[in-house]
Formats: sequence, C-alpha cells, structure tokens
Amino acid sequence: MTDNFRDNEQRNRFELAVGGIIAFVTYRKSADTITLLHTEVPPELGGKGIGSKLARATLDAVRTRGRKLIVECEFIRSFMSKHPEYNDL
Repeated sequence: MTDNFRDNEQRNRFELAVGGIIAFVTYRKSADTITLLHTEVPPELGGKGIGSKLARATLDAVRTRGRKLIVECEFIRSFMSKHPEYNDL
C-alpha cells in the first residue's frame, strides 16, 4: 500500500491517497491563515490510522508554510489535544 500526501489547491484540501482511495482535510486560506474545516476518511480506510497520519501530515504542512492556524474541524482539534507537539500552531 503506497501513501501519497499532497496539497490539492484546486479543491482546497490536503489529500492522502492510500491504495487509490483518498482521505482529505478541507481548508480555507487567507493571506496569513489557514482554517482547517473538515476531515474525511472513507470507510474503506477506517480503523487503519489513516486519519491520524493525514492529521499529522496536514499540521506539518501548515507548520512548514508558517501560517497561523484556525481549527474548526473536530477531528483535527481532537488529534491536537492528544499531540502537544502541535501546540505551537
């Protein structure tokens, strides 16, 4: 199973493709912020840690870009509460 993470700017979402199936986090960008809106992991990928892998890759991408983060997505908010290494965002 190969994993591919990317920022699909045309669809305003970060994507993680696993075996041809895409999990994603939708976002809204402004000049200096990125707002994470919703995370979706298809049922076929459920229970495999894909959501956490996607959350980690998404937060790392936001950190790399140096933008201020706003989290409206409950899944990402829950992930961050369990992973204090992302508190700086």
